[in-house]
Amino acid sequence: MSDTIAAVHPDRANAVKHPFRIIALPGERFDELRGLGDAELRARGVLRMRADDRPGFPCRVSLVDAGIGEEVWLFSFTHHDADTPYRASGPIFVRVDATTARPEVNEVPAMLRSRLLSIRAYDARRMMIDSGIAEGRDLEAHIGRFFANPEVAYLDLHNARPGCFNCRVERAGA
Repeated sequence: MSDTIAAVHPDRANAVKHPFRIIALPGERFDELRGLGDAELRARGVLRMRADDRPGFPCRVSLVDAGIGEEVWLFSFTHHDADTPYRASGPIFVRVDATTARPEVNEVPAMLRSRLLSIRAYDARRMMIDSGIAEGRDLEAHIGRFFANPEVAYLDLHNARPGCFNCRVERAGA
């Protein structure tokens, strides 16, 4: 199979050598928000909104852009909860009725394909050791390039223009 992929998509051959899995945020982490009123949400720093553009409201749980008129939450989320200088948080959208996405090995969700992405590579100590920018349509090649370095433990993907966290990428089987 890898010979076929390499012949048809030479830029994706490196991803086959370094299989990966894209990890969405688990929906259960946000169950406590379900059923809360606007005042209760605001007290927790959460804003309830309706998507008014597509794409534009990328859900970090389902890894799908919210549909126009769909209800989403917007809030700050600590996506790199590390005891290092690279601890990071930022705004994310979560669709109110989202189900956690579980992409297959080497599968890139459509939501990522249409975006310019910032890729941040971290080592086992949770320190950033590399970074780059990639068009989502070319993501496999970039993931393969980063994972060719054995020091890279995982990647975090961000939307390059607004800088918001999207998801994590781990080595498959890790």
